[in-house]
Amino acid sequence: MAVVLLIGTVFVSVYLAAFHAPRPHKLHVGTTEIGTRQEHLQQDLARVVPGGFTLETYPDEDAARQAVQDRSVYAAYLGKGKLLYGSANGAAVTATVTTAFGSAAHAEHRDLSVEDVAPAAAGDTRGLSVFYAAFGLVLAGYLFGMTTYQLAPRLQYRWRMASLAMFGLVGGVLVGVIAGSTGFGALPGPFFQLALVIALMGAAVGGTTMVLLRLFGSAGVSIASILLLILGNSSSGGIMPAAYLPGWLRPLSEILPVGVGVRAMQGLSRFQDDGLSRALIILPAWVLGAALVLYLKDVFRREPPTAASASGPPQHTPGWASEGAVAGPGQARG
Repeated sequence: MAVVLLIGTVFVSVYLAAFHAPRPHKLHVGTTEIGTRQEHLQQDLARVVPGGFTLETYPDEDAARQAVQDRSVYAAYLGKGKLLYGSANGAAVTATVTTAFGSAAHAEHRDLSVEDVAPAAAGDTRGLSVFYAAFGLVLAGYLFGMTTYQLAPRLQYRWRMASLAMFGLVGGVLVGVIAGSTGFGALPGPFFQLALVIALMGAAVGGTTMVLLRLFGSAGVSIASILLLILGNSSSGGIMPAAYLPGWLRPLSEILPVGVGVRAMQGLSRFQDDGLSRALIILPAWVLGAALVLYLKDVFRREPPTAASASGPPQHTPGWASEGAVAGPGQARG
């Protein structure tokens, strides 16, 4: 009871802290205005949302447009009331930038005119589908990592790693088919790259759950649920960008597999591969790190079998009664 109430309390606290009253913190926006006009623009933005924006300067409209399309900035103000934005960033970002720059245009005695240069996918009009697609795969990865030692405690290391690779591969293909152009059209990016990123994200989550379960036994289940399901999904950027998160939660979006994978999925779909290179470095690092830890634990530093395991095969016990096979020494065979 104490464990599940703790997890529930953490879930409620983290999600309310992140989303009960979201506001941007140094959200990157751009402008072609210079000199006094840029100073006035900065003052107008600071008045609407103090500390909410970081203003980048671009030499012309083409450069500003390109920056919005590859998500270097979330919007760009061209002066004379004209704003470039991307609805693919979600309704929260659209409302933030149109409100803030609308005030700036009003100060210039102009009506705000907007141009959507990175539109949302037809199958993802509110920009939330990537969050649900990622959440589903992360949940599957967590369940896979949790059950592999429970149901197959004596599985050889090479077969356990093969099952992790197979899980990632099949999960990537399934989610890519369902959410991509062949399914709901929520992630209309190139199928192979999307499936690869999703597969790596699923394998990273599954492998990390396996490591936590192997190192901490039943406590690893709670640690994995808090780290990957709660902190990972809340900081993923699937609901709104990391700039809207509290300062203590924001850095996790750049480190945890969910945030790294979600940004790459969004970039492949709408923002000219934004985040893809980072994902292809960080996600394999999570997978390889998990494989190394499991190798050291299950093969290289194998502990001597206990008296119970030496006397004969373990008796089947239902549910979490079999967790001794996870945490106990000598239960995993190389």
